[in-house]
Amino acid sequence: METVGEILLIALLAGVGGTGIGGLLGSLFRKSSNYVISLLLSATGGVMVAIVCFDLLAESVESSQSVFGAPGVLVCALMVLLGVGVVMLLNWLIDRSTAPQVEHTASEEHPEVHDAIDELVHVNHYNEHVRKGDAKRDLWMAGVVIACAIGLHNVPEGMSIGASFAIQGEGAFAAALTLAVLIGLHNIPEGMAVAVPLVAGGMGRAKAVVVTAALGLPLVLGALLGLWLGDIGPLGLACSLGFASGAMLYVVFGEILPQAILMCRSRTPAILVVVGILIGMCLIYF
Repeated sequence: METVGEILLIALLAGVGGTGIGGLLGSLFRKSSNYVISLLLSATGGVMVAIVCFDLLAESVESSQSVFGAPGVLVCALMVLLGVGVVMLLNWLIDRSTAPQVEHTASEEHPEVHDAIDELVHVNHYNEHVRKGDAKRDLWMAGVVIACAIGLHNVPEGMSIGASFAIQGEGAFAAALTLAVLIGLHNIPEGMAVAVPLVAGGMGRAKAVVVTAALGLPLVLGALLGLWLGDIGPLGLACSLGFASGAMLYVVFGEILPQAILMCRSRTPAILVVVGILIGMCLIYF
């Protein structure tokens, strides 16, 4: 029970805390800087790549090989591909059902990846319903879409936090806390993207912050799932870490980094990704 309490604490810090801080900033300033958000996403994306490649995947391979021997690396690879495929499919389903309703993203000139943070979390879909003065039911459904889009990112991130308890032993709390802080930083721009249009649309600041913070709760679910799978045994740990790693890699390379580059339109995000990877490497090996 002590472990469950610890993991709930750090998962709330990363999910609710990260999006909540972003929501607070968004409600206070009512605007966001694409340049600053791009740099923050690039750096945290690089750190997440380092943690996945140098820590989570290495532990997944080791756990898998303890069960199957050398071929165990294939099990890890399959779980990575499964994680990539599941998140890609779910994102595609959401995009397919919402993008045609938004004039900007429905344009043929629009890039295949999102070029603004509000598109990544589908706040633009909500804004379109507000602009048209649609019924509350449509606004509620648009809110569900936002929650699902953010939840897709947060669940695998939470799984990586939960599984880290099973691989770190006595240092589990410190390692998972470090990962939670990094994920929380990554969640701040998402919180800002959600809060800014809510406040601009007339919602009270306090309510906007609460709604935004609540969108981080799926990360808690992912953390508990990762902890449960990691406790099953070496194979469960390998599958949990592999799936979470694949999902996180897709989020970083398929969404965050292309979006960061489009938002900044320079080589700076690429440099910050490298810096982020080096920072993550130092955090792991020091």
